[in-house]
Amino acid sequence: MDNLNNLMQGFADVVAPMNLLLALIGVVIGTAVGVLPGIGPAMTVALLLPITYGMEPVQAFIMFAGIFYGGMYGGSTTSILLNTPGESSSVVTAIEGNKMAKAGRAAQALATAAIGSFVAGTIGTLLLVLVTPFVVDFAVSLGAPDYFALMLLSFIAVTSVLGSSRIRGLISLLLGLTIGLVGIDAVSGQQRLTLGIPQLADGIDVVVVAVGIFAVGEALWVAAHLRRRPAEIIPVGRPWMGAKDWKRSWKPWLRGTAYGFPFGALPAGGAEIPTFLSYTTEKRLTKHPEEFGKGAIEGVAGPEAANNASAAGTLVPMLALGLPTNATAAVMLAAFQSYGIQPGPLLFDREASLVWVLIASLFVGNLLLLLLNLPLAPAWAKLLRIPRPYLYAGILFFASMGAYAVNAQPLDLFVLLVLGLLGFAMRRFGLPVLPLIVGVILGPRAELQGRRSLQLSGGDLSGLVGGPVSYAVYTTIVLALLWPLVRRFVVRPLRERSA
Repeated sequence: MDNLNNLMQGFADVVAPMNLLLALIGVVIGTAVGVLPGIGPAMTVALLLPITYGMEPVQAFIMFAGIFYGGMYGGSTTSILLNTPGESSSVVTAIEGNKMAKAGRAAQALATAAIGSFVAGTIGTLLLVLVTPFVVDFAVSLGAPDYFALMLLSFIAVTSVLGSSRIRGLISLLLGLTIGLVGIDAVSGQQRLTLGIPQLADGIDVVVVAVGIFAVGEALWVAAHLRRRPAEIIPVGRPWMGAKDWKRSWKPWLRGTAYGFPFGALPAGGAEIPTFLSYTTEKRLTKHPEEFGKGAIEGVAGPEAANNASAAGTLVPMLALGLPTNATAAVMLAAFQSYGIQPGPLLFDREASLVWVLIASLFVGNLLLLLLNLPLAPAWAKLLRIPRPYLYAGILFFASMGAYAVNAQPLDLFVLLVLGLLGFAMRRFGLPVLPLIVGVILGPRAELQGRRSLQLSGGDLSGLVGGPVSYAVYTTIVLALLWPLVRRFVVRPLRERSA
């Protein structure tokens, strides 16, 4: 009951006229940027994060919630109309969505994506309200060794479980951990990797890292592969769905939500697995199997709902444990830290009003998104006609302005360029971006918890193992690392013998 009262208080703060205007602005600019080709939700949030600087925390997070859901919907629009997913979780939407668009059903594809996003986002946020307090109660009982183990699990999850290549994932994580080391050692007071530059003593701001790796890196990558021929854009009518489309969509929306939220809430979750599971489930259950691969509406409705429910689920470990499980959650964690707020089990005690305002804003932003984007889909499609050179020049300009606004230091612009070149090189060699961002954010915190554990045990390594939670987490880590070897040398030979 207390949680419900807190949520109602959060709604009371959000529905103030000025705050509603901020939520609307967040949804509009989030969608406008998110709909641009090659820009996923994480890059949208990273690019627009500096806009919220100078605001009161409550107002900043109200706008932030709108940007979050706006960027999510914008990414699905690009996947459907251009077949250009902004992130890996939108790939499945593009499979059937672009086929529907080419078959003259772009309006129906965008409508089922928008309504499915609303249904999944609303249910996912409601589950967030119900589940997070229980996770917080559990997290309060954890000690430093347990947190250290959970952070190691996050490192393993983003490198070994979610990525396509373990080696590339580990290289990216190592780069992120190295960037996270820059600054002053919290225990000894020694400067690390500052190269004698005083401005680096405070470390490299996570926002500068996120904008450099995502926005500048992507702009440089696109510029290097710029095609002079403009991308083919499919015309969009006013999004609508007939009775038959509604009948074929509502079950995939609910099934996609059921897949998405639990995976998002797991420390080793992510949206890739539930979107693929949703797609394969709908392909198996459909009464129109001949349409799959040619533009089946179920193949858009289910994965899009799974993607948005997973996005709501990722906020559970982010708010309750301070663990980001995808790139968007990592950037949101950076937003909390920029206001001196540390997500974790004590967040609901220290900043209760702010958290419930954020959760209420997610409900409001989700509703505004639906009301705004169904009639405005043709307008968003026109944004895709902006010539690429102008588009990415604008992105570089706003990225530079945003990075400079963090500390008002010219050095940040140089660091931004270096990180942008690093982001370009990572794309060139196929290194995933998420492990780097997670390494930058969680690296210093994992070091703090690891050192604290060792100090409590007098330097004995057994201090890193606290209790049942850490035992279970270390077992999971070992299984995750050994599974490829078991599959190769045990499972595969058994299958070959049976065949």
